[in-house]
Amino acid sequence: MCPYLHDLSAPPRPLPGASDAMQRTILATVPDAMIVIDEAGTILLFSDAACRMFGYGTGEAIGQNVRGLMPNPDRDRHDDYMRHYMATGEAHVIGIGRVTNARRRDGSIFPIELAVGEVLGDSGRLFTGFIRDLTEMRRAERRLADLQAELSQISRVSAMDSLANALAHELNQPLTAIASYAEGARTLLGEHGIPSEANIAMVREALSDASDQALRAGQIVRRLREFISRGENERQVERLRSLVTEAAALALTGTGPNGIELEIHLDPAVENVLVDRIQIQQVLLNLIRNAVEAMQDRPRQQLEICSRPDGRGLVVVTVSDSGPGLAADVAAVLFQPFNSSKEKGMGLGLSICRTIVEAHGGRIWAESSAFGGTAFHFSLEIGEDALDD
Repeated sequence: MCPYLHDLSAPPRPLPGASDAMQRTILATVPDAMIVIDEAGTILLFSDAACRMFGYGTGEAIGQNVRGLMPNPDRDRHDDYMRHYMATGEAHVIGIGRVTNARRRDGSIFPIELAVGEVLGDSGRLFTGFIRDLTEMRRAERRLADLQAELSQISRVSAMDSLANALAHELNQPLTAIASYAEGARTLLGEHGIPSEANIAMVREALSDASDQALRAGQIVRRLREFISRGENERQVERLRSLVTEAAALALTGTGPNGIELEIHLDPAVENVLVDRIQIQQVLLNLIRNAVEAMQDRPRQQLEICSRPDGRGLVVVTVSDSGPGLAADVAAVLFQPFNSSKEKGMGLGLSICRTIVEAHGGRIWAESSAFGGTAFHFSLEIGEDALDD
């Protein structure tokens, strides 16, 4: 929800200048959820679509605090946001809109698109929020992404087959030569007696040629690795909060009313990072989804995303969960490809995360979390350029 839709405790009252019939018509027909609050944050109007979206009966939300519709950190910081806006007039959401998370009556969190408007009435300021539930859109995007991933997997398998054949062909010659030189050297040395000076010279030559072929094989593998890992990322200054909230909204789509407690604590001293937006959101998405899956059968499902400056021009982002933690054998190979603790996992997600983070000049590692689960940390370069609000 919007950080500028404020506290909800005053009794409901009709909007100035609008008839009851007009209000009922608007509230019953507006397709997106519509919520109107006053300066105190009291919900004055709550449309039928809002009731369905948030799980309230008709009239139940009227007079309540709008913070109840927000997950943390917006819920706890809402009063400060509102006071800041009323004192300075500095708008971060009003008239702009954003993608964020909202909280249903049952405690489940879901992604929304929020647009907020403001009007000055006879009795003070009123704020109108139009809210669109992005859950189905995100599900459709995920279904499309899954289909694309399946098609991509087929292409990768085909490409890997061709790559394996090419690699086998390229390596066959130097490996065959190494074997031949080694066998020749053994023959020249003989099984009995001291080999002649001529044979020793030929052995030296054979071993030298074998060494050259081994280096050639290594160069083939090295070129292949460089070809696979080569890639450029288009980095620019981005707001870390925007990256985190959007990735969290997408990752928590479809988790249902599982009671996941999401806390986002980002250090205000580090607002901007120099990143490829899509790649870093992919890292966040992977880590958050892993955390959600790890906590599926846990009685306490606590997820925290926080940041802190590293003091070397870097910021460290941490995703912590209350899952079962990592077994020692899993932790040892955590970021290596094709190692997965999931039954159907390919073991590539964390390996890809490491590749992305290292390409950004950072590093990624895992430790035990304060909640008894796992905390993944990764570092990013701080963006020095200021961003316009």
